[in-house]
Amino acid sequence: MKTVEKGNTVLVHYVGKLLDGTIFDDSNGKDPLKFTVGENQVIEGFDEAVLGLKVNDNKTVQIPKEKGYGEIDENLIFDLPTSSFPKEIELHTGSEIVLSNPEGEELLAYIKKFDENIVTLDANHPLSGKDLIFEIKLVEIL
Repeated sequence: MKTVEKGNTVLVHYVGKLLDGTIFDDSNGKDPLKFTVGENQVIEGFDEAVLGLKVNDNKTVQIPKEKGYGEIDENLIFDLPTSSFPKEIELHTGSEIVLSNPEGEELLAYIKKFDENIVTLDANHPLSGKDLIFEIKLVEIL
């Protein structure tokens, strides 16, 4: 029976959890995730986890932050004056904000905290700095 190798396109179902068991993503009830192994389409640890699996295999893997979304980069946490936000934007802790630079490049950030003068934004991926657990089921090798 064929096993997953680098370069294969695969379909997988998965449940992503934090170490405390909190589920942050779940493909069950949706279309399976389709990606090509070794093409950096998913985090490194997920890519490595599917290697060698056969169709219908299940695997639970703990992925360290270094092979997930990386460490928290303190340079991606910064303050902006509250006055720089349009008045019609309601500020809420945890809300997503899309910032753009003069070249039109966009950066997604989350409001970490705010007060009447300063908004602290965090442009790290929400799962940065966290070890992750994935329950993976290989559905198909295309």
